[in-house]
Amino acid sequence: MSDTTPAPPAAWPLVVLFTAGYVAPYLLPTVVGRLDAHLPLSPAQAGLVGTALLLGSATAGFTLASRIPRLGPRQPARLGLLLAVLGYGTAASTTLLPLVVAGVVVGGFGSGSATAVAAAGIAGHRDPHRVSSFGLLSVSATAGALYLTLPHLGGGHGLPFAAIALVAALAWPATGRLGGPTRPGPAAVRSSGRPPYPRAGAVLAGCLLFWSLTQEALWGVSGRIGAEQAGLSEATLGAVFAVALGAGLLGVTGASAFGTRLGRAVPIGAGTAAIAGCVVLTASADGLAGFAAGEILWNAVYPVVLSYLIGLAAVLDPRGRWAVFAGAASSLGTACGPVVGSLLAEAFGLPGMGLVLGGLLLAVAGPLTAVALHAGRAQAAAATAGEPVLRGEVLTPAPGPGPGTGPAADAPVRVRRTPRRILLLTPTAARTRRAAAKDRF
Repeated sequence: MSDTTPAPPAAWPLVVLFTAGYVAPYLLPTVVGRLDAHLPLSPAQAGLVGTALLLGSATAGFTLASRIPRLGPRQPARLGLLLAVLGYGTAASTTLLPLVVAGVVVGGFGSGSATAVAAAGIAGHRDPHRVSSFGLLSVSATAGALYLTLPHLGGGHGLPFAAIALVAALAWPATGRLGGPTRPGPAAVRSSGRPPYPRAGAVLAGCLLFWSLTQEALWGVSGRIGAEQAGLSEATLGAVFAVALGAGLLGVTGASAFGTRLGRAVPIGAGTAAIAGCVVLTASADGLAGFAAGEILWNAVYPVVLSYLIGLAAVLDPRGRWAVFAGAASSLGTACGPVVGSLLAEAFGLPGMGLVLGGLLLAVAGPLTAVALHAGRAQAAAATAGEPVLRGEVLTPAPGPGPGTGPAADAPVRVRRTPRRILLLTPTAARTRRAAAKDRF
């Protein structure tokens, strides 16, 4: 019986959804800064509103992680975009704090839904690293353009929210290229259940929580560092952020072109260590030169490492479950980041905060590198043993002799997963097993 699971969707709708989901966290410094400046909120309270947005996004990821294969990507993507437009639109159109907070939470859930659908779809592609790189390129370019534009469009807290809602609305046509719910075929049923490599996946998700927490802790107070410690105006800050995101474009472009020639362990481990140094440099900056250097170097390396981490999650489970779980854990860490950054800044000062965050990044670099090495060894062992590699629902034979070098009747037709390996059953082997089963009964 043939499998009825649809082929993976085209890459560009996933890139559009990725952009719509990630643009809110990318704009968090200006969102928090404007909430503090234009509403009766202290810096810590404004940071809590940003945390509420990101908690809503994390909740969506954990909620949808096991449901996207059953629901199909189109329905949750459209629901997420609709919630993003309604939530952020409400937050932009009112100054009543309860409505602003409610709109932020609803919009955050919508952003997280779009991100979860994009992550699951990216994991099913033959080259998830390249697709995730395109997504990071798109969101970096969008956020950079908004950082350059928003300071010239006037004040008020609602403008960043309106921009995020507009990006979500513009992403709606892309959902027409996503698949709807389908009846799962035999291969989909057999590969359902808990994701493979549970230990490696759990370590990846846990480390990503702290990895993202440190990034967002600094990103959430970057506006404060630039304004209070480095003495920069809002326009200058916006220009620095735009240039930094432009550096991210160059970094991701290079990573996409280079691919996985060095594997994933080196970019993840060395890149995380480099980010730790950038965090310390940025947090200790007392002028334009130091602040700009730290922000630009950091934003050039951060999306590169993130693209490899997304690809690593896809390798651990091509059906996208670890990608969604890891993304939700990352969103949870991102949600806690602004509050953690504010608390550390109050307790140790901004330079002291940078040292603590840099140390935390160095602590998670080792486990992340170990998971990447484990995944690389597992892939190499599967290729050496001639086992097939599953990408989404497509059975891809491992490298080996081409067609015509073996009996055509014994071509691979079915895959059964076990916790530690993939068993390849040929028609001959399947008939033998059925005969043995009849003999037993």
